[in-house]
This record gives sequence, structure tokens and C-alpha cells, in this order.
Amino acid sequence: MMSSKRVLIVGGVAGGASCAARLRRMDERAEIVIFERSGDVSFANCGLPYYLGKVIAERKQLLLATPERFRDLFRVEVRTRHEALAIDRVNKSVRVKNLQTAAESDEPYDFLVLAPGAAPLRPPLPGIDLPDVFTLRNLDDADFLAIKLSRCEGGRAVVVGGGFIGLEMVENLVHRGMKVTLLEKLGQIMPPADAEMTAPLVEELRRRGVDLHLNCGVTGFEQGANETVAVGTEKGQRFTADMAILAIGVRPDVKLAKDAGLEIGTLGGIRVDERMRTNDPAIYAVGDAVEVVDFVTGRPALVPLAGPANRQGRLAADAICGREVRFRGSQGTSIVRLFDWSLAATGASEKTLRRCGIPFEKSYTHSLHHAGYYPGAARISMKILFDPTTGRLLGAQAVGKLGVDKRIDVLAAAIQMGGTVFDLEETELCYAPQFGSAKDPVNIAGFVAGNILRGDVAPADWSQWNALAAKGETPFTLDVRPPAAVAADAIPGTVRIPLAELRGRLGELPRDREIWVHCVVGQTSYNAARLLAQHGFKVRNLSGGITTCRMER
Repeated sequence: MMSSKRVLIVGGVAGGASCAARLRRMDERAEIVIFERSGDVSFANCGLPYYLGKVIAERKQLLLATPERFRDLFRVEVRTRHEALAIDRVNKSVRVKNLQTAAESDEPYDFLVLAPGAAPLRPPLPGIDLPDVFTLRNLDDADFLAIKLSRCEGGRAVVVGGGFIGLEMVENLVHRGMKVTLLEKLGQIMPPADAEMTAPLVEELRRRGVDLHLNCGVTGFEQGANETVAVGTEKGQRFTADMAILAIGVRPDVKLAKDAGLEIGTLGGIRVDERMRTNDPAIYAVGDAVEVVDFVTGRPALVPLAGPANRQGRLAADAICGREVRFRGSQGTSIVRLFDWSLAATGASEKTLRRCGIPFEKSYTHSLHHAGYYPGAARISMKILFDPTTGRLLGAQAVGKLGVDKRIDVLAAAIQMGGTVFDLEETELCYAPQFGSAKDPVNIAGFVAGNILRGDVAPADWSQWNALAAKGETPFTLDVRPPAAVAADAIPGTVRIPLAELRGRLGELPRDREIWVHCVVGQTSYNAARLLAQHGFKVRNLSGGITTCRMER
């Protein structure tokens, strides 16, 4: 069968492999060749930490598709251990090196798809190239780490970086019996999230015996005795361990594109249009190497996640085959698990909105993931951000032990559809007591935000309270919890009147000062705020109650 076009794909994994499979479904006659510099064309790189933790028992379980499978099912030629060295845009060819034989060849193309991914950051620190300093990008890296782990079972490890990979490696190293130190340069773990939402994960790390150090940048590495490595920090500390794992982020791999004169975006990724096409109409780019548009803010963004990469690969294939398609941007929907806890997010964070100068309102809720009367209910702490005028959803974060993924998935879809907090009030979700509640946490989040926008309650948050308290200007604070609940966690200087007694004790409250009211999670205090407002008091409800207060500390 004569070929209609020759498509070369540089890089496999998510974006490149998805592009190849989609291309074949769209065009049976195309000649498709994938060049992958590692030994595996399509593997589950998100599963690498769990393979090292022995949660995934066998290496082969991580192989999503082999070269033989691509050949037999899709008639796609895969050349592993082949690196693309240069692109000749004038003659439309790619210089490729066989890493096993060192032979080089010029491969012509009609269309070229770049999917080189992103490389782990390796800053030029002293000792960064020592043999016991590892990064984790592919199965080759995992193989080296697996060998090292087999030699030092029950030993010590230092993980540098408290993001997705860092936390996943911490969890799995602990599962392997390692004593783990986690160093994070910033003042919080999981930097993409807002700091208060990470508080339960910090508590869990310490409960599990992880030696966590925040605001602790690394200055270098030194070789120690008996195959150990010493990690130095900006605070003058020195941590000796059997291994150090760098997980401080990734950088788009753009050298091939840059050398070919393709445009690079302001954040360092390959610039593409909404069809995933570069400034060369014959060259497309997908995955972690590209700069996309943030769906919420409209600003350039780097989103190194498997979901967007897969969709981009599919879309690029459609575009090459002449279909009118458009990548709508990415909202960074993501989740991380840390032992029993999960933290998930979608859309913009509060700090992103502040940085972009986008007006927003926020609210916190703490709802049970299913009906409270059914055994096993666990609390989900949720933060949503929304437009203060229209109520359009801008972002959401949730942390808890159960049901977090389900709620963020619902909110992610709502953001994609341009939904508002009023839509959340009306969202109809499946309910049985073992799965949810008649008022799901998503509904509750909508109710709380809707109350704010309709003017039913004036919100305040604990960061404002803390800022005023630091200046000696603590607001008149009213605690309406029952006495037994107050004893568990009281705010100094707070006036305590249980809600059940409030109507009879209104004379004890000032009418010339604003009253900031709180309870455990914000529901009882909302009832109190409504009562007080209708009696002529100026009142604000502290969002999320004492539960959010603990997270803000």
C-alpha cells in the first residue's frame, strides 16, 4: 500500500505514543516512525515511584506498549535507543543517531511531531553528578534506583523537593523501610497548591517519621564512605544518607527545537498554536516540552502532566490529517497521594490569581465524603475560588483521606464548561449513604459560595484574622461552638456564647464593632451570622471555622 505521507515522531511515552496510535486510526496509508532515545517507547512514568516501592510488583507492568505491539497492531515503526540530533527544516529531515551503534542517518519527513518531554532539573551544584545522586524520569533511571535500593534496605535517603515526585518517592521509600529526610527550598510542600491546603500532608509526614525541613535549600553533595552521600544545605546542615533523590521539578527539553529555530515561549517551552503547530507548519509539538495556555487565566503555562500530553498527541494527529481541532488549554487538574491522604487541585490557585491580578473570592468547606451516619465517613477540606461578580469557578483544591478525586473531577468539569458556584448548588450527583450525601460536598461548596455572592453572609478568612492579630488589632471574635467543642481548641481572647444561647445573650455583644464569628467548620457560625445580622449587628463569618484556622497556622 502506497504511503500518503511520512510522519516522524521524536519521543514516545504519553504525547508521542498517543499521536502515533491516533495517526494510524486516521490514516491507514501514512508511514509513521517513532524515535525514542530511551529503551522503552511507552511506559507509565507516573508509576515509577510505586514500582520502586514494590506496590507495582513487576517492571513489565509499567510497559504500556512495546515496539512489537506498535508494529503488529498499528504498523508503526519504533526505533528505541535512537536520538534526534538536529532538524533540517529546509530539506525536511531529521538527523538521528543510533545510540547502540553510533551510526547516524538523515530521515526525511512530511510532518514532524516533537514529544521530547521535560528533563529533571539538575542545577550546577557541587557533587550533582555523584553516583548516589539520582533523578527519576524513565525506566532506565528506575532500574538504577532499584539496584541501589536493593543494596541499602532499611537505610537512609534524602529527597530534595516536596512536589509530586518528591512526595511519592518519600511515601514509597518509607514503604521500603527507609529512614527519609525531605528537604524543600520553599516554605511549603506541594508548591502549586496554596500553603494552608498542604497542612494535613505536613502533619502526616511527621506522623510517619519523615524528617521534614522547609525553607531549606541544598548547596551541594559530597561523596561519603561506604557508598553514602552527604547533602549540604543553606542552613549549614549536613545530612548523610545512602542515596539522594533530586525531585525539584522539570524543565522542557527544547534543545532540538531551539537549535532548529523554532519559537520558544516566555516560560521556556516550545511555542505552539491551538492546533499544536509550531511556527513551522510542518512541525508539531506536544507534551511536557510545550508551552500552553492556562485555561483559567489565559496566560502562558507549563503543565507537565500525562492527561494533557495524551490529548495533545491525539489532537496533533487530527490536525496533521486535516481536521479542524483546537486545544482549549490546560487547567492543571492533578492529584497526589501521601500515605492515607490525597491532595487534588484544578484551575488557578489563590497565589496564581493574585500574581495575575485577577479578582476573586474564596470559601472553605469541610464536609464528610459520604453520609455521616454510615460507617467510615471521612472529612474533605475544600477551597474554591470564584469570580466575585459572576460566580464563575476559577479554581478548587481539596485534601482528605477519601473522596477527594471524585469532587475535584466534578469541579474540573464545571470549570471546563464555564460553570459557576450557582451551578454547583444545582449539580445532581449520585447518592447512597456509602457513596455520598444528599447534599454532596460539591453542593455544600456551592451553597457557601452562593451565600457570599448573594449577600446572605459576609465572609472573613483566618489569614485576615492573623494579620490583624499580629498588629494588635484582633477583631471582636465570637465562638458559637458547644462548650465541649471549645475546650478542644480555643482562640485566646474569644468571647464564647453557644448558638443555642445566643438569642438570649445578644446584650453581651457590641453594636459599634464588627463581630467575627466562628465554629468548627463554618456551618453553625453561618447560622449565628444570619441571626445576628437580622438583629442589626455587623457580622462576618470566618470561613471554614476552627478547622481552617488550624490549617492556616
